[in-house]
Amino acid sequence: MTTPNLHVDRDLDLSNSGRGVWLVKVPKYISSRWEKAPGNIEVGKLKISKVSGQKAQVSLTLSESVLCLGEESIPKDHRLDVSMVTRQTMGVFSHYTPGPNPDDIVPESEKLCLEGKIVQKLECRPYADNCYMKLKLESIRKASQPTRQMKKLDGIVQNFKPVSDHKHNIEYEERKKAEGKKARDDKEVVLEMIFAAFEKHQYYNIKDLVTKTRQPVVYLKEILKEVCNYNLKNPHKNMWELKPEYRHYKDSEASTSNPEPQS
Repeated sequence: MTTPNLHVDRDLDLSNSGRGVWLVKVPKYISSRWEKAPGNIEVGKLKISKVSGQKAQVSLTLSESVLCLGEESIPKDHRLDVSMVTRQTMGVFSHYTPGPNPDDIVPESEKLCLEGKIVQKLECRPYADNCYMKLKLESIRKASQPTRQMKKLDGIVQNFKPVSDHKHNIEYEERKKAEGKKARDDKEVVLEMIFAAFEKHQYYNIKDLVTKTRQPVVYLKEILKEVCNYNLKNPHKNMWELKPEYRHYKDSEASTSNPEPQS
């Protein structure tokens, strides 16, 4: 049985591989406005000023149509700090998926293109004017607000009404009622059950004895102290065993292991 190959080989268009492109980092408030902008409007203008003997100055001015896309005022003019790309090779790729067109005899296939090699990185920074300071102050105020807040309720709201008793507590109480309250049996009856248990095993913990006798723990311990010893040391720590005078199985084991010689 062979596993189907999900990878499909496609041609990569390298016609723009020699083109140099810029990688520009913009503030979040600009990227959010550009995402809202339709594809048929101007979003801004890039200006490059060259002065002899100095590095080129790059600036970005947002268009009025972009500034009007939101209620909050954002800076219009920005500078772009330029840095060269060293010790890295980065490129920009595009993936074009054509839509269905019934007029096409041969359906157009997907296209993968290398749009260019990144030669410079630019970081867009606003000028510290009043508009930017107000924007920064508002962002700090929003970030300082707690995500959860207390709210005074004037009336009963069913969605937030506390539960009087949780489900697992109710199930536990019902299970206890179904099992019934453990009643004390006569002491002789409990002793018979204890001796019968110790005929099978030499050591028991209190939990197993409670399960076998179905007696209250306090009452059961009172009886166990009369006929059993409680081990405080290993290897049978925290286990009960019969006192030597009640270990009838010891005599039978001794007689089996050491038979008397026959005359």
